[in-house]
Formats: sequence, C-alpha cells, structure tokens
Amino acid sequence: MARNKYPEETVEKILTAAKRLFLEKGYEQTTIQDIVDQLGGLTKGAVYHHFKSKEEIMDAIGDKMFREENPFDKVRGRTDLSGLEKMKEVIRLTQEPEWSALSCQSIPLIQNAALLARSIDHGRRVVAPMWRELIDEGIADGSIHTGYPQEIAELLSVMDTLWLSPSVFPATREGVIRKFRCAGEMFAKMGVPLIDDEMIALAEKFFQRVSPELFL
Repeated sequence: MARNKYPEETVEKILTAAKRLFLEKGYEQTTIQDIVDQLGGLTKGAVYHHFKSKEEIMDAIGDKMFREENPFDKVRGRTDLSGLEKMKEVIRLTQEPEWSALSCQSIPLIQNAALLARSIDHGRRVVAPMWRELIDEGIADGSIHTGYPQEIAELLSVMDTLWLSPSVFPATREGVIRKFRCAGEMFAKMGVPLIDDEMIALAEKFFQRVSPELFL
C-alpha cells in the first residue's frame, strides 16, 4: 500500500468524524470502531497511527477548537468592551453549545495524568498570558484595580482544570458551584470583580450538563 502523502488530511477526517460522534452520541458511548466506520475506508490502524487512544482524539479536538474559535482572539479587537467586560465575554463564549458540550464530556479525561499535565502546561504557556493581557487592559481602562495581575491570570488558567473539576477534587455539584462563588469573592477582594450573578448562572447551567456520575 502506498504511503499516505497527506497525513494532515487523515487527521482532519478523524477529528471531524470524532467530534460529530461525540456531540451526537456522547464521548463515553462512542468507540474507536464507531469513528473508523465514518472514515470512508480508513482502517483502525490508520487511526491508531495518529492517535494512541480516544482520549488523545478528544484532546486534539479541544486543541483544534481553541485554535479556530479562540475566545481571546474574538474579544481582543473589540473597542466597545472594557478589559473586565472582555474577560466576562471570554467566559460567555466558552459556554456556547458546541464548546460547552465537548467541555462537559472532557472532564473525565483529566483523570489521565499525562493529559492533566498537558492541560496544565497549556494553561501556563498559552492561556495565562491571554488572561494577563485582558487584566492589564482592565487596569489601564480602570475596570480592574489589582496588584496581582500575574497571579490572577495564572489562577484563572488552571482553575477550571484543577480546582473546579470533580475529576480532580471530588465534590457534589453544589460543592463545585460553592467553590466558583468562593473564587468570585477572592477575585473581587483582589480587585477583579469577574464572577457576578450572570457568571454564576452560566456555571450552574454548565455543571447541570455534566454527568451525575462525576460528582460525589
């Protein structure tokens, strides 16, 4: 058999098929064979050549969505929003249906130590600087008053992956929301009133979508 001259096209086909199935059937209910069946003649071996597991496929889908639908990029050029308002808009954008649905299904994946480490590293290298940019903008326009811009940026970059994740810190659904409120009070005391009633409502709606099996 001839070598695949366009591996990026194969990866794109795998990710497109997997994303569609994850949204339609759910991550847990989708098998590698289900994905193969959607690939028009590609074999299971072709899938495993690019991805070692279904977890890696979901992780790659998340990366692709972040590159193509980066919420920070969407707010960066807006002149109608303050720095604080841009931070809130980033959170709103990540609660859009497709993004939110995949995020809910991704929560169990961070029980995988390698994927958890990768997520933390991505937060440190990529996400924290983006939060810092918006915090600095808020300080400049007066919507934020804090002496801890870097610390808050770092906290925001890992808060959802670590502290708010019931896969890392086991909690009831109510307990996770309580932690979200706690984080809001801490940020407000540090001059970043980010988590208001609207943000709490979004968090409650998000965690209602998360499988009950992931909570205590």
